[in-house]
Amino acid sequence: MRGLAMTEAVAAVDLGATSGRVMLGYVGPNELRLESVARFPNGPVTGADGIHWPIDRLFADVRAGLADAGRREPGLRSIGVDAWAVDYALLREGRMLGAPHHYRDERNFRGVDAVLAALTPAELYAANGLQHLPFNTLFQLSADLADGTLAGADSMLLIPDLIAFWLTGRPAAERTNASTTGLLDLRGGWNDALIARLGLPRGLFPELIDAGTTLGTLAAAMALELGLPESTVVTAVGSHDTASAVLAVPAVDSDFAYISCGTWGLVGVELDAPIVTEAARLANFTNEGGVDGRVRFLHNVMGTWLLSESLRSWQTDDLAGLLAAAAAVTTEVSVFDADDPRFLAPGDIPARIADYCGEHGLPVPQGRAEYVRSIVESLAATFARTVQLASELSGTTVSAVHLVGGGSQNELLCQLTADRCALPVLAGPTEATAIGNVLVQARALGLITGTVESLRARVASSIEVRRYLPGGRR
Repeated sequence: MRGLAMTEAVAAVDLGATSGRVMLGYVGPNELRLESVARFPNGPVTGADGIHWPIDRLFADVRAGLADAGRREPGLRSIGVDAWAVDYALLREGRMLGAPHHYRDERNFRGVDAVLAALTPAELYAANGLQHLPFNTLFQLSADLADGTLAGADSMLLIPDLIAFWLTGRPAAERTNASTTGLLDLRGGWNDALIARLGLPRGLFPELIDAGTTLGTLAAAMALELGLPESTVVTAVGSHDTASAVLAVPAVDSDFAYISCGTWGLVGVELDAPIVTEAARLANFTNEGGVDGRVRFLHNVMGTWLLSESLRSWQTDDLAGLLAAAAAVTTEVSVFDADDPRFLAPGDIPARIADYCGEHGLPVPQGRAEYVRSIVESLAATFARTVQLASELSGTTVSAVHLVGGGSQNELLCQLTADRCALPVLAGPTEATAIGNVLVQARALGLITGTVESLRARVASSIEVRRYLPGGRR
């Protein structure tokens, strides 16, 4: 019979800024494991009106992955979807009006100007507690408003909510991702006063739901296409990928900081309540929603985007070889500010690093190995500075740093982060986001029970972390 006595399968759809995946998650009394079903690329496409996401192609890849998952596991119980934050589609009567804009599109700066003409940065932070990033959803929507794009829309859905809507027919906004819009109040509801002040139509914003809510079953046509029973449920998970990743941090104690490292590096601590002090605002820390009402008090760092975009400029995919060469560099390399906005847009990152070094009187790296070493050193330095700030601003003690996500495979980055933090760095799991996604589904189905801490304990007992100590000790 089903329930706590046997292992069950769920599917995690995990969409990142450079790739997507469909994973099968197996959960039982003494089991928590993942099986990769499908992986596919993702990335921006440039059109006449800016940079967009290839959302139709992405959803086709999702459907193909889910169909494969169903063939492998005909008894699949649930599907959960997580994705990157802030971006959205505009709809009218359920039909998408156009491909979602990419958060790196330059139109966002028009939205920033419009919002800051209506209220000061301090007023905005007091209202939403969000880090200033030029691509936050409220800036994007303000750009749409100025362009007249909102006139034809009656709703907006963030990317994971859009995929869930296409699977079930139910529009909703899962709260962890909605918290990145800048349009929630500090209690986690839509901030009607702020929405009105910005002149945005209140009707755009759908019902808010929590992670663990059953959105519904697959729409009949979708179930037929996927080859899955119509009884297959879609469960709202921590739909912001970082919320799912932080849930899967394998911590057994509470005095930790986390770095969810992929395209972005999300660095912070977990709290029970937001911090909206002037010091937090000036440090550009954000208060985003976590699973079970937790607060992710963190700062966004550029992350491995700096490496992947450099490789694209060099027209190579040999990251492993370049990291090995970087580890062998013995000369001191320049450390730059990885948060500098010049690194945000796609383009020639090494040339921008050279410009930064020239402007700041620093030696320009010589050759690719030195550039990669400079990038990794700079990321580690920024991570360490951010961990220290998170501890000071929140008044929490940090005794260890958990580094999860794809960046946890980068041994040089993990070791340099431990060195610069002067703290142990515990690396893994690589697929933290998918694990967090699976855990919320499993708990919603009654396959497991417990608090965030007990879910993390399950992760800790199921995976092996790699330990990096300051000074190169293991």
